[in-house]
Amino acid sequence: MQSFFILTDLEGPAGVDSFTQTRPGDGYPERIEEAKKLLAREVNACIEGIRLVYPDSRIDVWDGHGPGGLLAEDLVGGNYLREGQPYKRLEGYDALLFVGQHAMAGTYNAPLNHTYSSKTVAYYRLNGVLIGEFAARALIAGVQGVPTIFLSGDDKAALEACLFVPEIETAVVKRGLGIEAAEHLDGGEACHLIRESAAEAVRRLDEIPPFTGIAGAYTLEIGYLAPQSMDRQGEGIEWINDRTVRISRDDVRDLPL
Repeated sequence: MQSFFILTDLEGPAGVDSFTQTRPGDGYPERIEEAKKLLAREVNACIEGIRLVYPDSRIDVWDGHGPGGLLAEDLVGGNYLREGQPYKRLEGYDALLFVGQHAMAGTYNAPLNHTYSSKTVAYYRLNGVLIGEFAARALIAGVQGVPTIFLSGDDKAALEACLFVPEIETAVVKRGLGIEAAEHLDGGEACHLIRESAAEAVRRLDEIPPFTGIAGAYTLEIGYLAPQSMDRQGEGIEWINDRTVRISRDDVRDLPL
């Protein structure tokens, strides 16, 4: 039986282009709840696409948005995961898919672009390569032998995915016009595109290799937007200044990615 892992985030669905829809601290809880419904609809479309090809497959869905971006009861046909970092334990899965993905911090005209934290992080650089959440997690999957075969989100996130995994299938559900601006597909059209593209991705499973393009050992440089307390200390950790830290590990899964 085939098994698939869907990694989700809240910034990428059609209809989401404001941080008030993704950050609880901004004080608009009703907007966040609406955004969660938009993401669930697109995740369910991805699940439907997978099941068009593999009706009996196991599909696990991880809610990867920091404060929470999905409700378990909104998922249809997938197993909801929330705790921990299960994408670091993908042995046995046939592929990784992204739904609701955004581009890395600093990407021009990419809606809601950031890398792990929209409020504190300026950039991540792994072995000299600027990366965002997509490349980090695609690499983590790749070193486990699991290919990343699909991404849905904005056009800049899709371009970023193709940079690292040229063979990947993408579904562009909105075109970025700025940090909080985008042109969106209609919800029904977005879901149709995701369903068909996810089905094509699993049909092409054998044509998409695992991403292993950044080889170990690994040094992750994190640049921060503001001075830090520098309280993260230990072996393999070097502070360049109060806004820049480098963390070295042999296994990419041991980095804060």
